[in-house]
Amino acid sequence: MSAPAVTPGRVLATMNADGSRQYLRPRLSEGRFWRHRRVVAYALMFVFFLIPYLRMNGKPLVLLDIPRREFTIIGYTFLPTDTLLFMLLFVSVGIAIFLLTALWGRVWCGWACPQTVYTEFLFRPIERLLEGGPGGTSGLDRRQGFKPRRLLKYAVYLVLALFLAHTFLAYFVGIDRLAQWVRSSPLEHPTAFFIMAATTGAIYFDFTWFREQTCLVACPYGRLQSVLLDRQSLIVGYLPLRGEPRAKGKDRQGAGDCIDCGACVRTCPTGIDIRDGLQMECIHCTQCMDACDEIMDRVGSPRRLIGYTSRDEVEGQPTRRLRPRLVLYPAALAIALGLFVYFLSTKRDTDVTLLRGIGAPYSFEPDGRVVNQIRFKLTNRGSAERRYTVTMTGSAGGQLILPENPMSVPPGAIRTESGFVILPRTAFHDGQREVGFQISDGATFAGEYSYLLVGPEHDDEGPSGRDQEEHR
Repeated sequence: MSAPAVTPGRVLATMNADGSRQYLRPRLSEGRFWRHRRVVAYALMFVFFLIPYLRMNGKPLVLLDIPRREFTIIGYTFLPTDTLLFMLLFVSVGIAIFLLTALWGRVWCGWACPQTVYTEFLFRPIERLLEGGPGGTSGLDRRQGFKPRRLLKYAVYLVLALFLAHTFLAYFVGIDRLAQWVRSSPLEHPTAFFIMAATTGAIYFDFTWFREQTCLVACPYGRLQSVLLDRQSLIVGYLPLRGEPRAKGKDRQGAGDCIDCGACVRTCPTGIDIRDGLQMECIHCTQCMDACDEIMDRVGSPRRLIGYTSRDEVEGQPTRRLRPRLVLYPAALAIALGLFVYFLSTKRDTDVTLLRGIGAPYSFEPDGRVVNQIRFKLTNRGSAERRYTVTMTGSAGGQLILPENPMSVPPGAIRTESGFVILPRTAFHDGQREVGFQISDGATFAGEYSYLLVGPEHDDEGPSGRDQEEHR
C-alpha cells in the first residue's frame, strides 16, 4: 500500500485521531524534477563527505573547534575575539534565508536540506530495494514474526549512520584526530566515544523511525512560512481554477483537469494533499508535480496542474515581480556582507588588547613612584610562532616591567601577560597619564597603542600617608 489520503478524524498526515503514528510509505515519482533533485542531492553528499579532507592556507577547509572556541571556515580561523565578525556573518546568513524564501519559497527544504537529501536519496532507496517498494514495506508492517529483509535494512542503516556520524564529527574535531580515535581503544577517549555513539544513535533514530516527523514537528522553518512568504513567493501549488471540479471515470463533461486519482497524495513524503492549498507540512519536494505531470500526459491534458506557482497565481490574481521585500532584503544583505568583508579584509593577523590589572587601580613604591598593573592580551592568528616585543613610549622617567619581553605566542594561540608601569608621581595630572606601547614581532606586525594610567589626583611631591594607606 502507498501513503493514504488524509481522512476524517486524522489530526495530522502522520497521526491518527487516537494519537497513534501513521507511517508513510510514499510511492516514488521519477519525473524530471526528481531527476534534477537527485543530481543536486548526490552532489551535496559528495561535498559533505569531501570537505573534512580538504585544506586551505595550511588549515582545514572547515573545522568547528567548540572546546577551543575556534572556527575555521574556508581557511580563515575565527577566534573568540571576533564577536563583530560573527555577528555580521550570522546576520548575513539570516537575511539570505529571508531573501531566498521570499524568492523561491522552501527551496532549501525540498532541494538541499540534509533531512530531505538523505531520507529521499539514500535511506528510502535502500528501503525500496530491500523491502520491495511501498507495497512490500506495508506487507512487512502487517507480517508477524522474524523479518530478515527488514533486519538487513536496519543493519545497513546502522552502517550508514556510523559513517555519517563520523563524517559529521570530523567537522568538529578534524579528520586527523578522528582517524586517531578510530584506530585506538574507546577507553582511551571515552568522552569522544560517547559523543560519537550518541550522534550515531540520533542519526539512526532519525532516518529509521522519525523521518518526516523532523520536518513536521521538530523543524521550526515550516511554521515561519506565514512571515517569510508573501503572495508572490514561489510555492508548489495546485491550480483549482483549472482542476476543479474534480471527476473520475469517462463522464467528465464540465469537469476540471483533475481526475481525482490521488497520485499526488500517494507520492507525498509528508502525506498531505496539495489540493488543500498551502500547508506547513509541504516541503516543496516537487514529487506531487512529477506525479501529476505523468497523469496529465496519460490523459492528454496540459502539464502543470500542480507546479511552481504563487498564491496570487493560484487565486487568479495578477503577479508582480518587484515587491518591497525584494528591495529591502538585498539592500540589507549587501550592507551586512559588505561590512563583513571589509572588517575581515582589514583585520590584522595579530590582535592586541590592553586590560587593567586586577585589584587596586594603582599602588606606590617606597620611593613614592606610582605603579599601574597592565595586562597585555596578544592573539597570534598566524601559522607560526611569534615573539612580540613591547616598548613603552611617551613616559620620560618611566619604567615597564614584564616577566618576559619579548613574549612568545604559539600559532593560533592567545596569551595574556601581566606587567607593571612605574612612573614618578609628578607625571600624573588630575589623576591620569596617557602612555603609549609599541608592540612588534620584528617582521610582519607592528602597532602602537595608547593607554590611560591612573594615579593620585594631587600634584604635590611624594605620597601622603593617606595615599599610602589607601593604595598600599
